[in-house]
Amino acid sequence: MQISKLSSKGQVTIPKPVREAIDLKPGDMVVYEVQDDFVILRRAGPFDFAFHAALSDTLDEWSTPEDEEAFRDL
Repeated sequence: MQISKLSSKGQVTIPKPVREAIDLKPGDMVVYEVQDDFVILRRAGPFDFAFHAALSDTLDEWSTPEDEEAFRDL
């Protein structure tokens, strides 16, 4: 088991044994999957990048100042 401390900015350092286990290198993207009270961390692959790009393109309509105002209290 590896332990990291959450910074005031919500950041953690991924311990070296974990980075080595999933072959993370500087600049790599990671994917977080939440399942109940567990988080699965894995290195993002090319499919993940393509999916994220495609999904991001569909969400632009929800990023207007009016949307921010409407959803601020949710």
